[in-house]
Amino acid sequence: MNRRTFLATTVSAGAALIGRPFISRAAAKEVLVAEPVHSTGYLPLYIAMAKGFFEDVTVNIVTIETGGGHTNAVLSGQAFAFIGGPEHDAFAKAKGAELRAVVNCVDRGNVYFMAAKGFEPADKNWPSYFKGKAIAPGPYGGTPNSIMRYLLKQWGLDAKSDVTLIETASSAVIAAVRGKQAQIGETTEPYVTQGVRQSIWGEPFLNIPQELGPYAYSTFNVRLETVQKEPELVRGFVRGMVKGLKFLYANRDESAEIAKKQFPTMPIEDLKATLDRSFADQLWSKDGMISREAWKTASAVVRGAGILKSDVGYDEIIDMSFVESIRASQ
Repeated sequence: MNRRTFLATTVSAGAALIGRPFISRAAAKEVLVAEPVHSTGYLPLYIAMAKGFFEDVTVNIVTIETGGGHTNAVLSGQAFAFIGGPEHDAFAKAKGAELRAVVNCVDRGNVYFMAAKGFEPADKNWPSYFKGKAIAPGPYGGTPNSIMRYLLKQWGLDAKSDVTLIETASSAVIAAVRGKQAQIGETTEPYVTQGVRQSIWGEPFLNIPQELGPYAYSTFNVRLETVQKEPELVRGFVRGMVKGLKFLYANRDESAEIAKKQFPTMPIEDLKATLDRSFADQLWSKDGMISREAWKTASAVVRGAGILKSDVGYDEIIDMSFVESIRASQ
């Protein structure tokens, strides 16, 4: 896989930069998509790139594991889109900026809770189990962290006094648990399966995709200005993503081959287990639509966690007109 430095002087320090352009014909424009972690959850994007589904757009990706760094890359004009929950658009709106979620990708809360060896829960009395423990939930501002804070509040626990939050990069959650800094890890695939295979933790004891149901967890978000001034660019990107989602469900074996190229050091049996878990939990959207129910859940999480102070409506941050027009034309 070719890797090259792209916008090295404009992306904040610590960002893992990955350029992976794929195109089937001459591109009208080259765009950058910022992801918060390189994850199998974003496989529909990687498929669309590999299969040339972005027919009139060349897509590159950059990984920025700094909580809100991926959002800031779009707000500052360094990136075309970022992958993250629509709550990031709501955060921006509260500060006077306008972002829009234009196509869905991950339609479930894509995180799982695992216990370090010797710290497995005896039952489902979560308030009692979590109290007093150190938890690695990813960086503050990221959706996994928000889910942790939301659950703590639901259980009547204080995030500052009742638990210790080790707020590190998602890719470092395994290291935090392995190094005994935390007894509980909260992360996404492929890290879940990697931790299981390395005997750092057992299978998840708390499955958020099943617990919370439809959830606008990972959408593609762009500036409102981009929607207004470059609608064809946005439409071309959305069209490619919808094709990627449909291909994923229709061609699981070839999708796994594409995933293997994105995660070349991951043993094939680990990758298969990762994808099997994701399909079983209905992780991905099938058509790119963001339902009102999915935003209601996402909003409840960040408001319950105390991170989003105002009630931001669906139509204020989500624009499904591109997905709807593509569906109407098929």
